[in-house]
Amino acid sequence: MAATFAIGAHVDSADPVSAARERGAGLSQFFLGNPQSYKGPEVEYAGGAEALKADAAAAGVDLYVHAPYLINVATTNNRIRIPSRKLLQQFIDAGASVGAKGLIVHGGHVDKAEDVEKGFDNWRKAIEATDLKIPLLLENTAGGDNAMARTLERIARTWDAIGQAEGSDNVGFCLDTCHAHAGGIPLASAVDAIRSITGRIDLVHCNDSRDEFDSGADRHTNLGEGLIDADELAATVRAAAAPVVIETRGGLEGQRADLDWLRERL
Repeated sequence: MAATFAIGAHVDSADPVSAARERGAGLSQFFLGNPQSYKGPEVEYAGGAEALKADAAAAGVDLYVHAPYLINVATTNNRIRIPSRKLLQQFIDAGASVGAKGLIVHGGHVDKAEDVEKGFDNWRKAIEATDLKIPLLLENTAGGDNAMARTLERIARTWDAIGQAEGSDNVGFCLDTCHAHAGGIPLASAVDAIRSITGRIDLVHCNDSRDEFDSGADRHTNLGEGLIDADELAATVRAAAAPVVIETRGGLEGQRADLDWLRERL
């Protein structure tokens, strides 16, 4: 059966609509600003947020925004957690202004000496403190002993904590295949395992992995060129039956090749 969900790529933020067209894609994911900075969001698109929203809608392109990597609402370090919460709200607001279908954010972590229970509760507090104008999509991560979203057990506990917060209905899940493989979650059972915890998968990041299973290394590679079994990768995307973003290298040509690779197998 042919896939009925949108497929696209992580692209430059200057023109995500044209980028989708160039890739024959139905969606684009992008950053709004520097992903390694605490500076607030910037809309680079000519005409600003309203123009991007209108042009994407006219072109039939769904938009997804990836939050900065520095956001860590789980940490007990006030100098990181407080600006992280502020940034989270700013990027939710910016995502809403461009008509994004969701804001993807990593699960974060607590320091080694800290009690992980505080991290789970900090997630609850963050959700209660944030006006989720668009869905917030929690993404599983590849490494870190005290990560909130690496293992199934930690994902379950984070999800339970989030579920206690008002506004949790607007929190979804983004399954990253490279992160799952590198984080020790077997892809063959990942979709069923995640759904048994969250009840939903809203987005898939379909990436191959340069590293071994359970390596903890977050290093994406192009589809079919890494250490994830090709059939397993395609089967995971098919089973999730959610919109798909590839976050692979090689620019336009590399991503076109990966999208073709994926379409052939779906």
